[in-house]
Amino acid sequence: MTKHRLTGFGFGPIQAGLFVNEAYQSGNFERIVVAEIDRQLVDAVRDNNGKYFVNVAKSDGIEVLEIENVEMLNPNAESQRKLLVEALCQATEIVTSLPSVNFYDMEQKSIASLIAKGLADTQTDAKLIYTAENNNQAAEILKEKLSEHVPQDCLKRVQFLNTVIGKMSQVVTDSRQIEQMNLVPIAPEIERAFLVEEFNRILVTKCELTGFMPGIEVFIEKQDLLPFEEAKLYGHNAIHALLAYLGAVKGYKKMSQLKEDADIITIGRDAFLTESGAALIKKYAVLGDGLFTEAGYKAYAEDLLTRMTNPYLADTIERAGRDLLRKLGAADRIFGTMILALEQGIEPVNIAVGAVAAIATLLDKTQRYKLPEKLHVENWCTISEQQIEKILNWIWSSESVKYSDKIIKYVFEARQRLIDLVK
Repeated sequence: MTKHRLTGFGFGPIQAGLFVNEAYQSGNFERIVVAEIDRQLVDAVRDNNGKYFVNVAKSDGIEVLEIENVEMLNPNAESQRKLLVEALCQATEIVTSLPSVNFYDMEQKSIASLIAKGLADTQTDAKLIYTAENNNQAAEILKEKLSEHVPQDCLKRVQFLNTVIGKMSQVVTDSRQIEQMNLVPIAPEIERAFLVEEFNRILVTKCELTGFMPGIEVFIEKQDLLPFEEAKLYGHNAIHALLAYLGAVKGYKKMSQLKEDADIITIGRDAFLTESGAALIKKYAVLGDGLFTEAGYKAYAEDLLTRMTNPYLADTIERAGRDLLRKLGAADRIFGTMILALEQGIEPVNIAVGAVAAIATLLDKTQRYKLPEKLHVENWCTISEQQIEKILNWIWSSESVKYSDKIIKYVFEARQRLIDLVK
């Protein structure tokens, strides 16, 4: 029987509230180690004897989970880095949960080089490496980085897994909010709290290591994750952003406030079902998976609309709509969904309303996003089709974008619907 040992990189809410928590709850792991460069966070958990807390937002309140026996190591400290390499040698499962795949190999003592040392001197027959970054090629990217540090022989019994993580989460740093919501801080000596939603239907690449059974048993394996990654980006992520931008234009501060705005929810639901959903079903119905059916996708959408506006998750309009320029990228959630719909012969009229709202948000925050003065529009309500085209070309850096003329037309035509919405 495999003795499972987990080593993770990054101690954010997904690592702490998902991977480490599930490993701990499974009872299958005899050792759990997490590498984190935030010294205050590492010290707080270590001083609490390896115990930390996670607040789980359910539909009817907050549940507090207590996770114990977690070893925290700071790879920036020489002595702890040596212990980390030893843990990597012994690990059966490794999890990277970082802000971006760019963190894999940023410096000489990089994560890729540390994992490589663990693989070179491994003490286990096989290893799974979960990549939890928001990139559908994360596993392939990490494998390529590791190939630069170790011979191919070291990778024979290693499988790199992509993940589709639809679990919404955040780190609450406002002490007043922590007190008002009665959240339990991560550890006694730090004024931060992990807040994650209850949802735990996590998809991962199917494990194909002969004779190896993953220690975390609750994840759902899929042979090909790409269709589900697209459902997350063009469904979950797209509608989350759309709702946030519509909410921002109407002056809301909290995502939970949107529950009471029937007009916004209707646009969100129609975009989800008749545009994102209809396009994805048309594209992937051949797979025979229940998600890509009318009933399956409707259940997915309705569940997410409820979860996105859960008051106990305390999500803000500002947080849900942040990083606006990235989210308006040609292949990202808003315009990527419009392109997907157009490819399937579907008119993206509701997503376009969200696009106008995003542009209105951009025009309201020109300094933050460094919008050139020549592109400023005093009032988004009067924006012309030509001005929309110039703003989008600036965002897209003049790259060639499929259906760009149609997209600009749909966005301009959606302007009046947004004007009517905010009246």
